[in-house]
Amino acid sequence: MRLLEKAPAKINLALDVLYKRPDGYHEVEMVMTTVDLSDRIELSPLKENEIRIVSENRFVPNDERNLAYKAAKLLKDTYRINEGVEIYMEKYIPVAAGLAGGSSDAAATLRGLNRLWDLELSLDTLAELGSHIGSDVSFCVHGGTALATGRGENIQQLTPPPACWVVLAKPTVGVSTQTIYQQLDLNEAEHPNIPKMIEALDAEDYEGICANLGNVLEGVTTKLHPEVNQLKNHMKEFGADAVLMSGSGPTVFGLVQQESRAHRIYNGLRGFCEDVYVVRLLGDGTLLD
Repeated sequence: MRLLEKAPAKINLALDVLYKRPDGYHEVEMVMTTVDLSDRIELSPLKENEIRIVSENRFVPNDERNLAYKAAKLLKDTYRINEGVEIYMEKYIPVAAGLAGGSSDAAATLRGLNRLWDLELSLDTLAELGSHIGSDVSFCVHGGTALATGRGENIQQLTPPPACWVVLAKPTVGVSTQTIYQQLDLNEAEHPNIPKMIEALDAEDYEGICANLGNVLEGVTTKLHPEVNQLKNHMKEFGADAVLMSGSGPTVFGLVQQESRAHRIYNGLRGFCEDVYVVRLLGDGTLLD
C-alpha cells in the first residue's frame, strides 16, 4: 500500500511581527495562501520499524533534521506506532526559499500517515501536533487562506483571494530565517495593515489585496541581500500588479491577472535567475482534498 500527498507552497500576503515573547519566539500575524507549486510525498509501509527518507534532491537531509522525518517520529512517539515508513519526497518547491516547502512536506506527512496508520485524527489535532515541528506547519496542514497568529499555530480560515496568476522568482542567495529575525528592529520596521488585508479578502477586492501586501521582514532581508530588491524592481518593470517577498525570503512573488503578462514577466526574469515559476493561487485549499 502506497499513499500519495501533495504538499503545496505558500506565500505571505501580509507578515507582521508584534514583539518577542518570553519563550524566545516572536508573536506574529501572517496572512498566508497556498499556490499551485507542490512537492509530492509518497508514503510506503516498511517491515522494519524505522523512518526512511528518500529524495533525489541533494539539499534535502535524510535524517532527523528533515521536517517530514520529525512529523513521522512525532506521530510514532505520541501514538506508540510500532510500524515503519518510507517517505519518498519529490521536490518541486525550492529549498530554503520562504515558501514553506519543508513545513508543507511535514504537514503532508502528518495527513498521509494519519490515513496510513488509521489514526482518525482531525485536521485540528494534526495542526496542533504540527506546531511542535515548525511555525508554518499548522497552516500547511489546513492549506487554503488563513490568518496565523501566536507563533503561527493559531489558524483562522479566511476568504480566499480572487483567482489570479502568481510569478515566483528565487535569487541564488541563501537566507537564514534566524538571522533575519535577530536583525529585525520592530521600532524601525514598516508594519503591514493586517485588518485591511483581511477586509480586502472578505470583499474579494483584488486591487485592495495588491495595495495591502506587506512583509515586516523584507527590509532586513533586502538590506543583507540587495539581489532581492533588484528582483522586485525587475518584476514591477515587467508588469506585475503587486510584488512582495515571501516569508524571510529570498523568493519574491508578483500577482498578475492576465496570463499573457505573467508569461511575459517569466520570460523577462529568466535572464536574472534560474528559479522562476508561473502558478495559480490555490486559496481555497482544494488541492488537499
